Amino acid sequence: MTYLRINGVDLYSEVDGAGDPVLLLHGGFCSLESFRAQSDALVPDYRVFAFERPGHGRSADIDEEFSYARGVADTIAYLDAQGLDSVHVIGYSDGAIIGLLLALQHPERVRSLVAISANLDPSGFTFSTDATQGPMLQPVAPAAPTEVPAEPEPDVERASYGALSPDGPEHADVVLDKLFRLWTSEPRIDPGDLASITSPVLVMSGDRDTIRPDHSLLIAASIPGAQLCIVPGTSHGLVAERPELISTLIREFLR
Repeated sequence: MTYLRINGVDLYSEVDGAGDPVLLLHGGFCSLESFRAQSDALVPDYRVFAFERPGHGRSADIDEEFSYARGVADTIAYLDAQGLDSVHVIGYSDGAIIGLLLALQHPERVRSLVAISANLDPSGFTFSTDATQGPMLQPVAPAAPTEVPAEPEPDVERASYGALSPDGPEHADVVLDKLFRLWTSEPRIDPGDLASITSPVLVMSGDRDTIRPDHSLLIAASIPGAQLCIVPGTSHGLVAERPELISTLIREFLR
């Protein structure tokens, strides 16, 4: 296994394929395994780079709280360590938020962006108590902000965490507690700021995502020239539920 020293922490990294560079940014309480189908679909035509953030997959946790600012800083440091001036970015959930922040704060590093199931603030969740009313295909009961299922169902990912994490399966609750504090307090992205993004952007989410469809529309409508794709019959786990379709959409966008 390959690890890179990034901002004082050893982070697991994978590189495969040949061609234009693509960077994969996984979701919260996920590993690179959640992006395996998309990575395999891209490797024949692209050089795919990916790493696991602290407390995720094969990367050990850190003592400090998680933040999207740390995610951006680690991503820039990873690109520098790999000698990459700019890349196509494909981010899912937390990774999509980091991708949006990269496009805003470091536009020269982002050739294009696929943002899958991103949100600009905690009100974007269907279960958030401070969400505005938006069109819903399935009615949902409101829940307290600490109950927002911002990432794939923890029970589904817990087995993967236990199998991969150097911290051991019992550390999962520590990571989840930090993630829930992150998801209910960040990000805080002003949709008006998205107008400054110059990279081509594809915004994607499921029609039954925990990210409200109107919130995904807000993101796409706020970015000049952005494309929007609402994948039918899928939830926040759309990359696993429709892997071939998601991979095809990504490849078509990159072309």
